[in-house]
Amino acid sequence: MTSGRKRAFDKQDALNEAMRVFWKKGYVGASLADLTESMGINKPSMYSAFGNKEDLFIEATRYYLEQHARPHAEYLTEAGLNFKDRIRNYLMSVVAAQCDSAGPKGCYISLCISEAAGEGIPDNARALIDEAATYAISLLSDFLQQDSQACAEKLDVVAVDKATYLVSILHGTAALARSGKTLVELEPVVETAMQCFE
Repeated sequence: MTSGRKRAFDKQDALNEAMRVFWKKGYVGASLADLTESMGINKPSMYSAFGNKEDLFIEATRYYLEQHARPHAEYLTEAGLNFKDRIRNYLMSVVAAQCDSAGPKGCYISLCISEAAGEGIPDNARALIDEAATYAISLLSDFLQQDSQACAEKLDVVAVDKATYLVSILHGTAALARSGKTLVELEPVVETAMQCFE
């Protein structure tokens, strides 16, 4: 018995291209024509491989989180650095990615959070965005509650407030990066944000 006909495209590459379209245009702004043209496939192939536009968006968002958001967390566990330097390196890594000319500027999740305030995103996609919106706050608050150096400075009791502040700064730098600000211009924003630990 022979297997089904092999796809004439690489699904991972196609998903990466779809992610870039959503990152640049948002869910509502990304048309099926935009998506299929970027992915290098036709609509029937897209539906066969990914389902409808909402299904594709959900898969692309999860791909973004795994490939682009979560790797920054490694800076929080760097050996030999105090907790403030680890947080600074995490923030700088995120801002550098926001400014990277190799991909769409800004932050995929920041764009989607703003878009989700309207009524153009379907329920399942909106639920994923709501979940993704809490990722960085949870990451940083957990870090401040568990790191021994941070706890010694009593930051565990204000962990959520500090994390929310820092993530608010990152949403701001994402918007500025999207508008054309460079890493050199945004680095002082990170340094100013770090003053909340002084």
